[in-house]
Amino acid sequence: MKSLKSSSSFLLYTFSFLLFFCGCSQRSTLTDGRFVVGFDADFPPYGYKDGAEYKGFDLDLARAVCEKKGWTFVANPINWDAKDMELNSGAIDCIWNGFTMQGREKAYTWSCAYVDNSQVVLVKTGSAIKTLKDLAGKTIGVQTDTPVQKALAGADEGNAAAAALGKTFKQLIVEPNYNQAINELDAGAVDAVALDIGVAKKKMADLPGKFELLKEIIMTETYGIGFKLGNTALKDQVEEVLKELADDGTMKVLAGKYGIEENALILWKK
Repeated sequence: MKSLKSSSSFLLYTFSFLLFFCGCSQRSTLTDGRFVVGFDADFPPYGYKDGAEYKGFDLDLARAVCEKKGWTFVANPINWDAKDMELNSGAIDCIWNGFTMQGREKAYTWSCAYVDNSQVVLVKTGSAIKTLKDLAGKTIGVQTDTPVQKALAGADEGNAAAAALGKTFKQLIVEPNYNQAINELDAGAVDAVALDIGVAKKKMADLPGKFELLKEIIMTETYGIGFKLGNTALKDQVEEVLKELADDGTMKVLAGKYGIEENALILWKK
């Protein structure tokens, strides 16, 4: 039988090894000069794949931040359901892709809000659905793990109006991304899609005359950049440059490029 001292030494050695192993498996914050942005590649106009290239308002903003900081920008498309695992493991430095702050305030270290976003309803042009009340008894599509999905499903205690609206639906269909939800709308598998106004406007611009928006909105929200909880040092560095980009007009130019001036630029407007 081993002595207590020997057992304690063995346990200490094992614990030290595990700490070393875990530490090596995580990226040290920008020690290599690379700023790795996690994003959903099916979320235009904020982040999406166009041919072999990744584009989007948020990705352009991140590139601009990297240029000012002298960092190497790395766009890392992620499975949206796995975003927390990617962030907490150190595989990415932040989640920057139309990332809603409401309902997640305590889960991340947030930058300042930089986009004022609304959750709207997209229908096919000529649809008999004209108001939110017309959604009663209808099948509605939505992207998984989004605030509007949670609100309509009644999981957001602070949004009773959205929960009440969701209870009128025949069914709420949760899709892995908005592109699939909109494809289902186009095919007639759902009657409407609840989504971010910027995403809806981009799809309407890409497919003119095919879809339209209801005038009423479901809820409002803001976008921010989500960093690992406690990583205020990196957040402060990025936020400082983000405000510079707002002040010098860069944000305005980039928002215009993607047609979201009305919804973005809340920093620039102040």
